[in-house]
Amino acid sequence: MVKASSIILVSADWEKTSSLARRVCEEAAKNLGLPLEERKEDWTFLAKYGAKDEYGGVDIPQVFVKYEDGTVKQVFSRIPLNKAGKPDLVEAIRLLNEAVGKG
Repeated sequence: MVKASSIILVSADWEKTSSLARRVCEEAAKNLGLPLEERKEDWTFLAKYGAKDEYGGVDIPQVFVKYEDGTVKQVFSRIPLNKAGKPDLVEAIRLLNEAVGKG
């Protein structure tokens, strides 16, 4: 199995949930011992690797895992919500751990 080499967050200062995604990525990176790379408004990266809507547009923020062989996997583009409709940071960290192979 190919090992994860880093976590990548594509964010924007103007996007409110970018701060939540950053918290999730920082926590997961710390727990997993992986570097976190944050790319601000990297539309080229999002167009290449990110989730797209039916018109080809991309959401921001998005979280990715990069592997030692150079492949990049998109993990999520929205912070998951709990049953009350609030951001579920624990679930987001679980998804990231799972993508790394530690979940």
